[in-house]
Amino acid sequence: QLQAFGGGLVQAGGSLRLSCATSGLAFTWYAVAWFRQAPGKEREFVVGIRRNNAFTSYEDSVKSRFTISKDNAKNTVYLQMNSLKPEDTAVYYCAADRGVINTTMRNSRAYTYWGQGTLVTVSS
Repeated sequence: QLQAFGGGLVQAGGSLRLSCATSGLAFTWYAVAWFRQAPGKEREFVVGIRRNNAFTSYEDSVKSRFTISKDNAKNTVYLQMNSLKPEDTAVYYCAADRGVINTTMRNSRAYTYWGQGTLVTVSS
């Protein structure tokens, strides 16, 4: 029920905007997060936003470079990624759940719905 897109190949220092769209959920009532998984590594939390948009949480390495936003009217969440680095290379997944709160936002097991992932490759 989630579809992530917008990935691609970009040079270091460049920008990409990922989108996470849903046709079956109403994002107004859902917290949404982005996770990523690099080759040979575990999936890790990147950024999340609460359902009322009042709280966001960023992984330290992406603070000041990435920005999450949620357009409830369009049922779409965006991840603007600037100043990309080779270490940002990964498959990016969006996830959503109604029950996520501030203290569970970084836990992948707190999310029920997952997109299929979109590959971001940052060349040096």
